[in-house]
Amino acid sequence: MRILVLGGYGLFGSRISRTLARDAGLTVIVAGRDRARAERLVTSIDAPQARLETAEIDTAAPDFGARLAALRPDLVIDTAGPFQGRDYRVAEAALNVGAHCVDLADGRAFVGGIGTLDERARAAGCWVVSGASSVPGLHAAVIAAHQHRFSRLEHIETAIAPGNRTPRGWATTLSILGYVGHPFRILRDGVWRTAYGWQSLRRLKVDGVGARWAARCEVPDLDVLPARYPDLRTLDFRAGLELRRMHFGLWLASWAVRARLLRSMLPFAKPLFAMSEFWQDIGSDTGFMQVSMHGAGRDGAPLRLDWTLVARAGDGPQIPATAAIVLARKLARGELPGGGARPCLDLFTLEEFMAALEGFAMTATLRETTRGA
Repeated sequence: MRILVLGGYGLFGSRISRTLARDAGLTVIVAGRDRARAERLVTSIDAPQARLETAEIDTAAPDFGARLAALRPDLVIDTAGPFQGRDYRVAEAALNVGAHCVDLADGRAFVGGIGTLDERARAAGCWVVSGASSVPGLHAAVIAAHQHRFSRLEHIETAIAPGNRTPRGWATTLSILGYVGHPFRILRDGVWRTAYGWQSLRRLKVDGVGARWAARCEVPDLDVLPARYPDLRTLDFRAGLELRRMHFGLWLASWAVRARLLRSMLPFAKPLFAMSEFWQDIGSDTGFMQVSMHGAGRDGAPLRLDWTLVARAGDGPQIPATAAIVLARKLARGELPGGGARPCLDLFTLEEFMAALEGFAMTATLRETTRGA
């Protein structure tokens, strides 16, 4: 299998490229607008088992489709965000050459609309999978793994809080700033209500990590999971920054956007990103993802499950990269027959995901509460 990784030397793309380079029988094409960076990454990979190539390609260029066809990929992994406001030209170009396409999109509309390509993907016998990342990929796998414990799953609250010393991505920064202070819909107590980006603060405490603050985020899961689990009455998603000066600074800015004193935080992206880089030596290299599921157990009694994944030693960015790695390996082994276009749901198990994280500084725990849930 020839796997083309767009943005293959970026924060998440480089981790995908490095991990798949350990798999014999694959050809991994590290691609992006800067071929020199792609070549430096390939040179830095010790003892690769896969065949490694590099390519210069720009998804926004008029000749993108022709360049992609010349590379003859069997699978295109698109890590080159941000995905907010983008069209499906990458997936369409992949289908034109009979290739699967997997992206790491976190854009709510982008992931939610991927089904428009379903008929075309099925006809081509190819998979187009959107949101192969922490959200909704891992998030959905966690819920699916524990759904059988509930006779009725009604309430899900999730939070992601990376360590400040963990590398951060430019595309992720743009994604967050794009919704800070802006309204969006969330399902709460069985009713669709309005929430605002980076507001509704909540303090979370995780054993071995400590306390972190988190605020509401707009992610694809807010649509795709209620559709997948119609009994859900509440679905809430938050994220947090370890440094309080950054977290609360963004929270204050959200009020300026909400009050329409500022149209958006996107014009401030470069100085804010530079500021966060300046402060990167402060704090820890430990982050976590926590999924809290509430409802009625199989016996009808209240049940709460808290699944927590703690990443240490700066390994947090491996988590968003892993869903695409798992899918690439399954496609290479012929374990995903058929085709279609869909959000990243029900295509791998939590067990498969965690197996792909073996060797990284990750610890997953599950806490059960059956009384007072």
